[in-house]
Amino acid sequence: MRLPGRISAAIDVLADLDAHRRPVAEALKAWGLANRFAGAGDRAAIGNLVYDALRRKSSHAWAMGSDAPRALVLSVVVREWGEEVEKLNAGFEGDRFAPAAISDDEAARLTAADPLAGAPDHVKGDVPEWTAPHLAESFGEGWVDEARALSGRPPLDLRVNTLKTTRDRMMRSLDHLKPDETQLIPNGIRFPAGVRDSRTPNVQIEEGYLTGGFEVQDFGSQIVAELASAKPNEQVLDLCAGAGGKTLAMAAAMHNRGQIFAYDSDRARLAPIYDRLKRAGVRNVQVRPPKPGALDDLAGKLDRVVIDAPCTGSGTWRRQPTAKWKLTPEQLAQRVAEQRDILAHGASFVKPGGNLVYITCSVLPEENQRQVTDFLAANPDFRAIPANTLWMSHFAAAKVRARFSPEGGVATTPHTTGTDGFYCSVLVRSA
Repeated sequence: MRLPGRISAAIDVLADLDAHRRPVAEALKAWGLANRFAGAGDRAAIGNLVYDALRRKSSHAWAMGSDAPRALVLSVVVREWGEEVEKLNAGFEGDRFAPAAISDDEAARLTAADPLAGAPDHVKGDVPEWTAPHLAESFGEGWVDEARALSGRPPLDLRVNTLKTTRDRMMRSLDHLKPDETQLIPNGIRFPAGVRDSRTPNVQIEEGYLTGGFEVQDFGSQIVAELASAKPNEQVLDLCAGAGGKTLAMAAAMHNRGQIFAYDSDRARLAPIYDRLKRAGVRNVQVRPPKPGALDDLAGKLDRVVIDAPCTGSGTWRRQPTAKWKLTPEQLAQRVAEQRDILAHGASFVKPGGNLVYITCSVLPEENQRQVTDFLAANPDFRAIPANTLWMSHFAAAKVRARFSPEGGVATTPHTTGTDGFYCSVLVRSA
């Protein structure tokens, strides 16, 4: 397919999303099944157009005076992909898959010198209007830049599994895929996001993945897993283990010594962990499926309890842009209440002198700074490790930066750290 056909396809996929309210991946798959002539490169390009349009839906809609699929895709193609209106119209002529020619009004909007003139900050930041004061509380005067970075394309990050190999060996193994040579964090490998119709590699067919040499994991997730500070021979509970990404990272940090109890209240979320543990060569994890009394024997006995809390996922908006536009204040309030309960539950397993580690993939203050501040106020037997102290103990030599907050929180963001948005605070129980 040529670009005109790809543009039409992206418009059709966005229209399908509006009509059926289904996940983006499902809509793209449906289009691919209905149009089997399209090759892998075509499908990747169409997916890029769709995701680019969704990530910056607000600013593109403002610039075009419309949030219709056609307006969004044309705006992406010109403003982000660098195409010229005249060349696009020339390419549209005679192409039976092309959309209608770009009108004079559309052309004027597409070539405006300042397409966001007069736009409010939430439009410039490409976030829902109601979230603006929340982001301003988290980031201060620079919040628009932080928000804008949450609408960019994410890279593909890998975590080298040090139980099986080293970063140098994995870099050599993946050399044909041309990973970034820069070592930003100790065990991380990055493939940049690219532009236009570029694709990140399918690393899950590589020998290193199939034999457990690496896992796909954003650098932000790797950073907070490291900040959890799990040590060899400790007794650790991963209370919201999910598919086990941070469980695997902590097992490697512990050199397979000690014990991690991996638990999640949702059996379906926990299911992938079994195969991942086997592939990674992890031997110090005991999975506890959800059932009454599953964790009763651990009360007050653990060196470290890690809570990767259910949250809005606002830190991952680059990867899940539709979640950004669907999020409501009511959903935020529900998550905050769940987090409060999970923190109280998790604290009951921490022994005197042990640590309670609170993690979210959110950038909203209610889920991060305020949550920890409220917990510390209600639990005077806990204190937070200062954020700078926590960071320097793990990443003093790393080539990334993070944000620190007074209650002891360390936050990663796309703008500051070049990662997804994560928050971590480590709380110590009095001995």
